[in-house]
Amino acid sequence: MIKKKRPRWIPVVAAMIRKENQVLLGQRPESGSLAGAWEFPGGKIEIGESPEEALHRELNEELGINAEIGSLKFSITHQYGDVGILLLFFEVHYWKGEPKTKHHNEIKWVPISSLDDIHLPEANKKALDQIKAALR
Repeated sequence: MIKKKRPRWIPVVAAMIRKENQVLLGQRPESGSLAGAWEFPGGKIEIGESPEEALHRELNEELGINAEIGSLKFSITHQYGDVGILLLFFEVHYWKGEPKTKHHNEIKWVPISSLDDIHLPEANKKALDQIKAALR
């Protein structure tokens, strides 16, 4: 009997930061995976962190903001090759500081109605209907 390799899962948090009818996206750096795609700010949960703590840390590292993490809106799973992603989407209504590019090539406010036209990672595209419903 061939023993099946156990899949590797990575827990990831993402922020839906909204300003009126727009949401903040960051363009992934050219040097990493999914280069050039636009994503919701966030990142991996480190050992010992709650999802909310991880998102607070990631938003500070990536955007230089001190965010108040809102409620978990939904979660999805996605597979990139032999790696599984558990993606938790949180809303963020309040933050201190002006978001700036610290990690991404560029950040921009995108109209929610234009999300279908943006080059997003597959995991985000898969959740687009849920994302738009959560932002309404």
